[in-house]
Amino acid sequence: MLFIVLGICMVGLAVFLNVSWIILNWRRLMPLLIGIPFFLLLIAGVVLNTIFLVREVRRNEQHNSFINAVTHELKTPITSIRLYLETLERRELSDEQRREFYGIMLNDSDRLLATVEQVLKAGELGQSSRSHIRVPVDMRAIVADAIYRIRTLHHLTEEDLSLEEPAGDQPVMVRGDQEDLRTVVMNLLNNAVKYSPEATRVTVALRNGGRTAAVSVADQGMGMEPKEMERLFTRFYRTPRAEASGISGTGLGLSIVQQIVNAHGGRIEVASEAGKGSCFTLTLPIERKLVT
Repeated sequence: MLFIVLGICMVGLAVFLNVSWIILNWRRLMPLLIGIPFFLLLIAGVVLNTIFLVREVRRNEQHNSFINAVTHELKTPITSIRLYLETLERRELSDEQRREFYGIMLNDSDRLLATVEQVLKAGELGQSSRSHIRVPVDMRAIVADAIYRIRTLHHLTEEDLSLEEPAGDQPVMVRGDQEDLRTVVMNLLNNAVKYSPEATRVTVALRNGGRTAAVSVADQGMGMEPKEMERLFTRFYRTPRAEASGISGTGLGLSIVQQIVNAHGGRIEVASEAGKGSCFTLTLPIERKLVT
């Protein structure tokens, strides 16, 4: 805010000097011809400098928020794993307690691995030299695998996380990078579960539109306000209500999703209402020679 106010004051001062110059020299042609363009350039320079300065300040704030979020996401599971290991080392525990501790540590290690993979994926997508090899990919298999992983990770039932798919067992083929598309579906499912803190009811729908394949992930979680959705796919952005609710995250997931979807020639859309949940719809083109 300080830099915005300072920029406005500098622009105001430049405008005042410009107007004063015109008033003092309105009868002399040469000073007007020289002074007016000079002051206009000065004003434009101050405005551009203020815009770039504000953007840099916001970028630094986002970067600091990201560092804090990643630090928390890495430190919390490591601390938890260390605590349980120390307990196992120092105390005699029953087999049931040991199994419980092992399960908790496995979940913490999965959380730690997911954070590391997300950061690495964000860095990988930012490399301009990254190769883009596209092969036929079965979205039905990717969605089924992602649902199985999320159910296992979060201990969900088929009622908690359900799947609606086309009848039969024909593959829904698109052309793309299998790991990237798996990352997209996993991120959408993880978010749907994470932002449904009270009761998880997530529905995944797979559709074959002939020329396009669509995957929708709908939840009944906290949802979003319209103003929150404007910056939803911005890197490092997290909604204020998510932060206030203490829901963990790095702010990278949806930006990664959008980058991958755009690279595959698809689109990602979201419909949401605060308190009623959100629905993300991923649409990818099916290559013509794969269409029967």
